[in-house]
Amino acid sequence: MTATYDTPVVLDRREGPYGEVVLRRHGELLQIIANGCFLMDTSDGRSERLLVDAARDALDPRPQPHVLIGGLGVGFSLAHAAADPHWGAITVVEREPAIVDWHRTGPLATISEQAVADPRTEIVEADLITHIRETSATYDALCLDIDNGPDWTVTEGNDNLYSPAGLTSCARVLKPGGVLAVWSAQPSPNFEETLRNAGFKQVRTEEIPVARGVPDVVHIAVRPG
Repeated sequence: MTATYDTPVVLDRREGPYGEVVLRRHGELLQIIANGCFLMDTSDGRSERLLVDAARDALDPRPQPHVLIGGLGVGFSLAHAAADPHWGAITVVEREPAIVDWHRTGPLATISEQAVADPRTEIVEADLITHIRETSATYDALCLDIDNGPDWTVTEGNDNLYSPAGLTSCARVLKPGGVLAVWSAQPSPNFEETLRNAGFKQVRTEEIPVARGVPDVVHIAVRPG
């Protein structure tokens, strides 16, 4: 039976360390599904680009800053960061080996091939929460996009990232004046308050306009100098 344009076609399905991950094609789009939950597709990328740009613009002037991108996804954030000579180093933390493979040798390489090959880029296969808690590295910016937002996590354990303890870990790996930027499918006033209570300053939310419905947003906060 031949698939029609409107029928999703599974390109790869794997059992990863945190459950099932699927890459499928739906017409011209590539989609990532985790444990039956739609994560993202290649339809737009505006919000992923804003995530990186908002962090860059919120940083005080400093030479060759180092950005950590939490979540490789379909590669829009990495590709956008690598296209910007402002960044001196780009570390991407991705916990799903399948997603890393899809970028290195699979269909998602059409988006990220040049960025993955960029000498500034390092891809770390690890759980982001564990990496932030245990790494000795420090960063000028953290751009986090591993969930549908602080109020809609992909796995239950990810709640810890947006808790006071998780934000303390984020602040620990940020250099003074460093920026935390968190993508979300909807605004979260409660998360803004948690950021302020965790000691972050200049907390604000930038919206990505959409034709209808609730806009995607990026929550931005600065570690005091």
